[in-house]
Amino acid sequence: MTIAEEASQSNRQKAVVKAVIFVAFIIGAIVLIRFTPIKNYLTAEDLSRFLETAGIWAPIVYIILYAVGVCLFLPGTLLTGLGAAIFGAYWGFLYVWIGAMFGASAAFYIGRTLGRDFAASLIGDRLKKYDDAIERNGFATVLYLRLIYFPFTPMNFGMGLTKVHFKDYVFGTGLGIIVGTFIFTFFIGTLKDVWASGNWGELISFKVFFSIGLFIFSFFIPKIIKKIKGEEAQ
Repeated sequence: MTIAEEASQSNRQKAVVKAVIFVAFIIGAIVLIRFTPIKNYLTAEDLSRFLETAGIWAPIVYIILYAVGVCLFLPGTLLTGLGAAIFGAYWGFLYVWIGAMFGASAAFYIGRTLGRDFAASLIGDRLKKYDDAIERNGFATVLYLRLIYFPFTPMNFGMGLTKVHFKDYVFGTGLGIIVGTFIFTFFIGTLKDVWASGNWGELISFKVFFSIGLFIFSFFIPKIIKKIKGEEAQ
């Protein structure tokens, strides 16, 4: 066996080992969150009490919690709703967005570090052209998938397996999740403010109706984006 062949075999073995670690990490994260006693503490009430004990550090703790939660497949709606309920519509939006960005970046890095080499070894000529296309149009691809609400956490890890540049991934994600994040946090934060004030008359205020309208509109965003994409392709 030549030196080149030995090096190639060694690289394949390393890629397989890293891929096994990657799969084990994902399975372990899902099992940890879904099938162990830890899940009993991952409720809105328990997490809210935990953040209250953090005092002035609550925003930083929440951002870290969100980022870690993304990597461990915690439901994004739980984390986002919690941020809006505790910090309000506007600060909640900011902290949710920052936490989501850190989490998305970390998950991408895990996928790229542990899974990319093995994924590349499986790509044949037919799939390679799609991988190359994602590399060339990374920003547009990521932005489009974020706008149509492609499942957040699977996409974070999955994009790490492709050739998309990290810069394109980050900017595409950052821009793509702004609208959905703001709509959801504004909706939850507005209802929370009304609940906290006890002034139920505010339920018929413009702000409440506006937040409800935005929330309903958010469900049509994927269809609108797909329709625009389809018209551009014609």
